Amino acid sequence: MNTNLAFEEEIYDELIDGQIVMMSPSPTANHFHAAGNIYTIFNNYLKGKKCTPFMDGFDLYLSPKDRFEPDMMIVCDNNKIKPDGVYGAPDLVVEVLSPSTLKRDKGYKKSAYEKAGVKEYWIVDTNNKSIEQYLLVNGQFTLNDVYVIHPDYLLNKMTEEEKAAIVTEFKCSLYDDLIIKLEDVFERTI
Repeated sequence: MNTNLAFEEEIYDELIDGQIVMMSPSPTANHFHAAGNIYTIFNNYLKGKKCTPFMDGFDLYLSPKDRFEPDMMIVCDNNKIKPDGVYGAPDLVVEVLSPSTLKRDKGYKKSAYEKAGVKEYWIVDTNNKSIEQYLLVNGQFTLNDVYVIHPDYLLNKMTEEEKAAIVTEFKCSLYDDLIIKLEDVFERTI
C-alpha cells in the first residue's frame, strides 16, 4: 500500500495583453484574510440588492486580450455575468498585492481597468496595511486617497492632534451608506 499522498495543484493563469501569465502560488495568510474580509463586507452589504460581489477565482473577461482574476469585484449589470465569468467592466475591482503581481496590479492592470471603465479600483497592501482608492473621473483614474493603519511605533510619536486627524474609515463611491473600516479589512492580518 502506497502511503505517499500526491496533491494535484490547480494551476491558474491570466491573459494579460494577449500573453498567458501564470498566477502566483497560493496566497499568503494576510492576502487570504484581506481579500476574504473585503468580500465579506460587500457580500453582507449587498444582500437583497442588485449588485453582485465576486471573490478571487472567477474570471473577468475585460477585452479579447485581457482575462484577469481580481481578488474581489462588484458587478451591478447582471447582463455581464455569465456562468464562466464576467464579461465587461465591473463597477469595483480590488487587487490585493503580492510581490509577484505588484508591478502588474499598479501598472498594466490598473490601465486596463481604467480603459474599460471600471468606476472604482482599490490596491490593497497587506504589508503596509493600506488601501489606495482610485475613482474614474472623466475616463481616468484619480487617486482619491490612501488609507493606512499606522503601526504603534508611529502612533506613539504622534501628538493627540495628529492621531485625531487619522482617517480609519472611508466610503466606497458606489454606496453612500456603506462605511469601510480599515480594522475590518485588515482583521487577522499580521
